[in-house]
Amino acid sequence: MRRRLGRGAAGLALAAWLAVAAWQTHKPLPPGMHVASPVCTVAASDVAFLGDTTAADAYGRAIVSQQILDETLRLVRAARRLVVLDYERIGAAPGATAQRHGAAELIEALIAQQRALPQLHVLVITDPVNERYGTRASPELERLRAAGIEVVRVALPRLRDPNFLYSSLWRLTLHWWGGPPGAPGALLQELNFKADHRKLLVADDGAGGLVGLVGSLTPADEQSAWSNTALRFAGGAVRTLLASELAVARFSGWQGAAAALLPPAGAPSACDAEAPPALTAASVRVQLLTEGAIRRELLEQLHAAVAGENVDAALFRLADRGLIEALLDASRRGVRVRLILDPSEDATTLAPSGLPNQPLASELVARSSGRLKVRWYRTHGERFHSALALVYGSERLWLLAGSANFTRRSLEDYNLEADAAVTASLAAPLSQEALGYFETLWSNRAPLGVEYTADFAAFADPSQADYWLCRLLEGAGAAAF
Repeated sequence: MRRRLGRGAAGLALAAWLAVAAWQTHKPLPPGMHVASPVCTVAASDVAFLGDTTAADAYGRAIVSQQILDETLRLVRAARRLVVLDYERIGAAPGATAQRHGAAELIEALIAQQRALPQLHVLVITDPVNERYGTRASPELERLRAAGIEVVRVALPRLRDPNFLYSSLWRLTLHWWGGPPGAPGALLQELNFKADHRKLLVADDGAGGLVGLVGSLTPADEQSAWSNTALRFAGGAVRTLLASELAVARFSGWQGAAAALLPPAGAPSACDAEAPPALTAASVRVQLLTEGAIRRELLEQLHAAVAGENVDAALFRLADRGLIEALLDASRRGVRVRLILDPSEDATTLAPSGLPNQPLASELVARSSGRLKVRWYRTHGERFHSALALVYGSERLWLLAGSANFTRRSLEDYNLEADAAVTASLAAPLSQEALGYFETLWSNRAPLGVEYTADFAAFADPSQADYWLCRLLEGAGAAAF
């Protein structure tokens, strides 16, 4: 009798575990996720490509070029009525070295602007990891709160679970264990492997309009030397981005008045017109994409590329199986595919060194018989943190940049992510800047002695053990990539 009861209890526990796992991976998304704005035509001057790079010369001295944080600070100082920021991390890890104290600069700018303009609404949205899931205070966030700035921690349990086998157990038994600072409760939450991974700013431009900036830069001191990319843009897509951010804040418990932050619609913009204006060097089309909408649009662009066209991507992480197959298919059709990848050597997260990029890049090169080209960014303790894709032919370029890594967690509606997609004439300054950025890194167009990227052989990993480990971890959601 006891055995039957024990087996019955075990069966019920297993059924509950699997039922929770199934629900939490497929439940309806909360408001603000999987958003695609209308495609809006704006002046070319309203969109800018921004790239940060860190390299080293022949003597090992750092050669640094930074644009993204400078532009973020400029936009904060120009705002008069609204600033909304969303970053996974804001601050400094204990004992971390910094190339630049970007978090302190950003916090000082926000507080100064708030004091100078009492009517300014400032809202900061962030991941709970900043405060170790409630187990310790963040000095940076406390400074913002003390200055009257609203800070919202995203309610991560509202998101779907990528690490579904562990997370279902956590939800059933462990979610209540927070504990004091230093307790294992924070680690138990971190093992869910999901995050508010957005990295963006929305502000008014001081002249009645809105401006947005989405990218891969995190204002955390330990990441201040990382290479990143971003897009600044105006137009109707920014309003969609702002509405998405306010929806995230609301489902995370924010009680503010969204209507006070959403500006009047104003004059109609050229969005989703039946006959959009022809692309010229003076105009571009912009679309805001989040989470799974990023993946859908990216796959459409890859599938539409034809022989003689080009796909260039500069990526921190590449692991999504659908994208890997789409890149291989494009290469087989005669599309020239080039990838610059972080070698994943300087790992700082819960992922084995070299994964996922090294074994999966080896798969891409082998299965394409070398047609698909890969180079590695030369890191020196920092990371190549870009999330940039370029699809182009002889007349048109499609550009995607933002926070989303090319992985299951980022692109299949688990993490919160935000990207901007821009379509431009190949002759537009934006196109030339983005292509020039990629070509500089690919071809090492730099002063003598500076090497941005290395040949594929430098970090190739043909190990089948590493390959299948990577596939297993990605498929099960059991890794921090």
